[in-house]
Amino acid sequence: MTASGAPAERLSPGSGVGAADRPALPAGLAECPAIAIFRRLPRPRVLAVAGALRAAGIRVMELTVDSPEALQLMSELRSRGDALAVGAGTILDLEAARRAVDAGASFLVSPHTDDELLEFSRSSGAPLIPGAATASEVVRAWRGGATAVKLFPASSLGVGTLVALRDPLPDVRFIAVGGIDASNAGEFVRAGCVAVGVGSWLAAGGDAVQAAARAVQLVNSLSAARSQ
Repeated sequence: MTASGAPAERLSPGSGVGAADRPALPAGLAECPAIAIFRRLPRPRVLAVAGALRAAGIRVMELTVDSPEALQLMSELRSRGDALAVGAGTILDLEAARRAVDAGASFLVSPHTDDELLEFSRSSGAPLIPGAATASEVVRAWRGGATAVKLFPASSLGVGTLVALRDPLPDVRFIAVGGIDASNAGEFVRAGCVAVGVGSWLAAGGDAVQAAARAVQLVNSLSAARSQ
């Protein structure tokens, strides 16, 4: 894997989706390898926390589609410029994927690996980050054209699982999600993740002041991990 996260595509020569056809990672991850995940927070708190996180250096957000006014919020956040990229999370089926893309989602995230969603991503060009916990799921997602594979739930699987998966699958872009905070985010990046997804700890229940303070901790931790 290159420093930019671009794969050398050694996983499956002659089959699957090649590097040239794989949608790119959200651009903001090059600046800070973190996705702030918002789930089921009311609109005013999302807007307040999003602004605080952006000021602290977070550049990519994911808003789960089971959140209040999720699709309208995606459009609003993009127009406000509170994040360089706003994606849609908890995408479970094609209908949710289509609605999210129509609302302007920059990328899609699912908790599972689904062939129909992978096909939608390939046909629409919408980047998809499907969840996986086993080698079989990781290979299926990557060969299907995933932009990256969400190692989920990362804190339960542990850094050791990531290391074990990357040994035979070094070209896969992994994003660790689930139980991530400033105390362990750096470990996953040092072990080879291109980014981490951070949810409830970073969102801080909608408390913008606390979220901003936690974002600074997270950004510092990730910056230190990248420099090692």
